[in-house]
Amino acid sequence: MRKKITAILAVLVSVLITFSLPAEGTWINSEDSQIQFFFETERGAISILSHTYQVGAVEGEDFNFRTQGGQEILYPFERYAVGAELFDAHRVVFTYQPLQLVTNVTFREDVTIDGILFPENTPMELSYGFPFYRLTYTYDLLKDDPDRVLGVGGALQLRNASIKFEALQDTGEEKNLAVSQNLGPVPAISIYSRWNLPSGLILSADITGLYTNLAFINGADFAFEGSILDASLRAGYELANGSEVFGNLRFFGGTAKGTSEYPDTFWTKSEGDFTKNNIASITVSLGVALR
Repeated sequence: MRKKITAILAVLVSVLITFSLPAEGTWINSEDSQIQFFFETERGAISILSHTYQVGAVEGEDFNFRTQGGQEILYPFERYAVGAELFDAHRVVFTYQPLQLVTNVTFREDVTIDGILFPENTPMELSYGFPFYRLTYTYDLLKDDPDRVLGVGGALQLRNASIKFEALQDTGEEKNLAVSQNLGPVPAISIYSRWNLPSGLILSADITGLYTNLAFINGADFAFEGSILDASLRAGYELANGSEVFGNLRFFGGTAKGTSEYPDTFWTKSEGDFTKNNIASITVSLGVALR
């Protein structure tokens, strides 16, 4: 709770500073510099449209996080980005998006996760953590147009998954906890567009995504089907000193399906090698950008 309050205060302070600065120049950049830095933060709500998960036996029964696992309500959403635009053509961005969904539910039927049976009427705590870190580069195909941007390039995302099913009372079974964790790279293609209107209105869109079932491209040395799609539409308004307030509508989702060939090095690796994880979500947020 304290972290959330601190983040909200930081955004409010940034807005107040922006309005208090003189009109000339920008908040963090020199006007004639060939390298223009920027910082963005946004906060809002995320809704899980669909989410199914399976780990352990090949082609077993999916667990539906939305209908069975308590993910049918809205959850807080936040996202941070820092980057630079170089020589009017290159754009490099580092993005961090936390995602930690913790729910409590009493199972209404027997559920098996990674070979562990959680009987009917068991009170459970489910934790789905899937934050990511992403580095993106795009080159502006309209670099000679000062008001429009069409950037194309690529991204390298680092997934940091941690999924946990924990019984809150003794079930009488041998195990009452199922944990699966994974850290790995995810490459993707990226497109970024921006249009600065004379009125001060700023419209932008970005898409980062990839589908693959090939080894190495998916970050592993064995074939594993996977995809990501992160697409947003944004409308903002330019304020003094290079700052901007904006609203954002975003779709974020991904899929994974296959049998892992990684060695059982870590105790938090699932005991079964087969995994299937499909998630789709939509977010609505408000944010501040400083340039």
